[in-house]
Amino acid sequence: MRAAGLSLAVLLALATVACDSSTPTPAPSPATSSPTATPPPPSTVTPPPRPPAPTARPSPSAGPFDAAGAAATVRYLAGELGPREATSTAYRRALAWLETRFEAAGYQVRRQAVQVPAGNSWGVPVRAGTTWNLIATKPGFDPTVPHRIVGAHLDTVPQAPGAEDNASGIAVLLGTAESQPTPKLPTVFIAFGAEEPRGDGDTRHHYGSRAYVASLPAAHRKALRGMVSLDRVGVGSVVPVCTATAGLVTLQREVRAAAAQARARRGHARRARRAPSARRRPATPIPMGRRASHRSTRALAAPPAGRRAAHAPRGAGRRARSRAASSRRQTRRRPSRARPRPGRRSPP
Repeated sequence: MRAAGLSLAVLLALATVACDSSTPTPAPSPATSSPTATPPPPSTVTPPPRPPAPTARPSPSAGPFDAAGAAATVRYLAGELGPREATSTAYRRALAWLETRFEAAGYQVRRQAVQVPAGNSWGVPVRAGTTWNLIATKPGFDPTVPHRIVGAHLDTVPQAPGAEDNASGIAVLLGTAESQPTPKLPTVFIAFGAEEPRGDGDTRHHYGSRAYVASLPAAHRKALRGMVSLDRVGVGSVVPVCTATAGLVTLQREVRAAAAQARARRGHARRARRAPSARRRPATPIPMGRRASHRSTRALAAPPAGRRAAHAPRGAGRRARSRAASSRRQTRRRPSRARPRPGRRSPP
């Protein structure tokens, strides 16, 4: 994964973009947004105790996006934890680690339990069990006022460590949350569970996100202005910005415009760093006069005392001076020819 390709385009876009609060996005109807198999209420499942979170470097305060930190997140999730199937122990470890990072960045975090069935994920049997969504908000967040969601799924297929799909999305999600300034719209950051399929058909995947939508009251749906899903954003230098609903392209256009502005700012910053400094060393004044000017020019062109020019062999200076002196003597000895005056012939 290329650290610079995390996008910085997507990242800075998320930190600056906001939908117009005067044009709310139509709220989805409960009939179309609820999953086919509605999960049981979160209160029926007791979350497991948190395992000890691994040692992580302190989260930076709000500021520029930390690309190196995002790359470290991918290395930890994919390299140390490995495959994170939604009901596995590795998934619970990743959930606890991410929860610790959000809390260190000043967010209030809650878990939403989701029941998932047994099935087959890309040829590998998976068991039924409980997975969790992780929802992070700033203190004082009110879900009835206009807000947006930025989400990414934390789980993987059982046979892959998921560096691209989707540790890259989680790295951008976490990095944006840690570096985000005060936005125009409040933002809810969600790490979803059980996105990967557990069989064929539209009802056999995206369990976590469908359960979250099904749990939203009507007032929360009405206040939601848009959602940005970060999925597989860590490969290549181009990050596609797509929309799931034809015609509702306002947020898509705003994300693209913000990404273009971010690229322009980075390019300007790079050019400014490469520009030569305006402050230059003052030139050494050369004394005026024929003899002084000649001596000063020769002294400035000579190498420093005690050092010999690397390209000049021994005796090169003496030979050059000798040739110059010989040329001057020949010039003085050459007889001058008188120029004839106009209208008079020269004597034979």
